[in-house]
Amino acid sequence: MQEISETTMQTPIEIALGVDENGMTTARKLYQFLELAPQNFARWCKNNITENDFAEENVDYWAFFLNEEWGGQATTDYKLTAHFAKKLSCKGNGARAEEAREYFTTIEEKKKEEVINRSKLSPQMQMLYAMMDEQAKVELEQKRQARQIERVEEKQRVLSETFENPSDKEDFKSWCKKCIKKIADTPKFCREHYVNTRYHDAWNESYARLSEKRACRLGQRVRTAREKAEKNGASQSKIKEITYLSIITEDKDLKPVYETVIKEMMLVYCVA
Repeated sequence: MQEISETTMQTPIEIALGVDENGMTTARKLYQFLELAPQNFARWCKNNITENDFAEENVDYWAFFLNEEWGGQATTDYKLTAHFAKKLSCKGNGARAEEAREYFTTIEEKKKEEVINRSKLSPQMQMLYAMMDEQAKVELEQKRQARQIERVEEKQRVLSETFENPSDKEDFKSWCKKCIKKIADTPKFCREHYVNTRYHDAWNESYARLSEKRACRLGQRVRTAREKAEKNGASQSKIKEITYLSIITEDKDLKPVYETVIKEMMLVYCVA
């Protein structure tokens, strides 16, 4: 039998799963409880939650952003209903998965018992419970609308920043780096790339998109420029400063095309 904490009035498994007042856990807490490999969390969420044909957003799970960092990177987490959490636990093996399944099964059974017990109440009490349920639905809808307004405001902010044109060369480089970081940090991009490589992947995608618009052979141009700088006696630090981005910045034809590429990526990944 699970012991109950005197300070939280929760059992150890409820504390471990971070179960809230509505009996819901989070994807991260469940993943950690099942003792799965931390580096595969993003892929697990993609396969089992966001791209699960049998799961519906805002019904089985709710996405939310974490302000804290986990594993060195900011992440997105998901609130899970007890029923959906049990389904996800069924895909696991071992004692922890079995423990989670039993817990969420118990939660579901308690909810069924509550519905049955309500039917035995007086009509007045049943009406009161119905009013409370309706009020809870209204509050949930208000929260959903508030989140929607926040998303709209975020879209407007991103659009405004996206179409701010950088001026001089240094501003252009800083603008590109700032935009690439935002792209790499967005949940949509994160779900498609590994946490440890997503910044590198974002840069590579931008260069690939540029190559599709202009045949520029950036790799060859960087090697040629570095060889020339070395022959001219440039220091190693100066040679290292010759990059794809510096080549693009110095090229009056490539620079505006690459600026368009960055803006396209901002719209694809930053505006949900």
